[in-house]
Amino acid sequence: MFSLVIPVFNEEKLIDELVRRTIPAIESFTDDYEVIFVDDGSTDRSAGMILGYREKNKKIKLLSLSRNFGHQAAYTAGLEYSSGDIAGMMDGDLQDPPEILRDMYNKMKEEDLDVVSGIRSGRKGSRGRNLTSRTFHALFRHAGDLANIENSGNFSIMKRIVVDAVLSMREKVRYLPGLRAFAGFRQGYVEYVRDGRYGGRPKMTFANLFTLAGDAIFSFSKLPVRICLILGMTGTVVFLGAGIYLLIARAAGAAVPGWSPALLSLYFLGSVQLVFLGILGEYIYRNYKESQNRPIYFARKFYDEYDGNEEEG
Repeated sequence: MFSLVIPVFNEEKLIDELVRRTIPAIESFTDDYEVIFVDDGSTDRSAGMILGYREKNKKIKLLSLSRNFGHQAAYTAGLEYSSGDIAGMMDGDLQDPPEILRDMYNKMKEEDLDVVSGIRSGRKGSRGRNLTSRTFHALFRHAGDLANIENSGNFSIMKRIVVDAVLSMREKVRYLPGLRAFAGFRQGYVEYVRDGRYGGRPKMTFANLFTLAGDAIFSFSKLPVRICLILGMTGTVVFLGAGIYLLIARAAGAAVPGWSPALLSLYFLGSVQLVFLGILGEYIYRNYKESQNRPIYFARKFYDEYDGNEEEG
């Protein structure tokens, strides 16, 4: 059985096109499937439209969350409610072409892989967003200590053993592509060109992208702390050398500049310390979130395969 998890948040303008393309794309390689739409606290007609399609096709399911918990939490919820031997993740804005799922599925079967992820060989849409995304993936490739993750997002399919491994990692600040890569197993990749958004405004704003990038880097990298150490050591060496120079110059009776260099160095060291405090604060905040041990999400209702088996809570 194949399960596909699709988070949606106020996507009424593209639900019709999303269903029209996704269902035939899946049925092109299997007739044993389920599509779990995760309504992440939508306030428009998204949930109602999905339920309308569910009346025609009971393999379409809806998991309604109690409020908006965020992209990664919605994926986690959908994966936990999925029951397929293979489970996929795909964004609901049609930037990830559903037709690529067949290529992923065939590659998994032919090469006996456990994970097949989509690698973005190109992007359509806003140049600013594309540049931001490329910068993040390039940085994360070098900072994250994880191999073969550059330009790989949520779009992927995984065997159940990998899904269980990813779900077993219960941290509250989640970055699923990183968790998927960390889990290991036999991984393969399919290249594709990422489309522009089909309709409506992007739900992933620049602020959200910045937050997600922070979650990814601080969760999987020691680079921020390493930068602190390098800057601290560099500053210590530089100003130690400057201090020795001033002492030698005074002992030799040479003219020494007044208070400006000293004040400049004070500002520099103060700024470096503030950067250090900010980086340490990011780690402390994430440790605090983990120590709270709150659930990642709350499910309001799950509309599963049979009308009489709708689960609440």
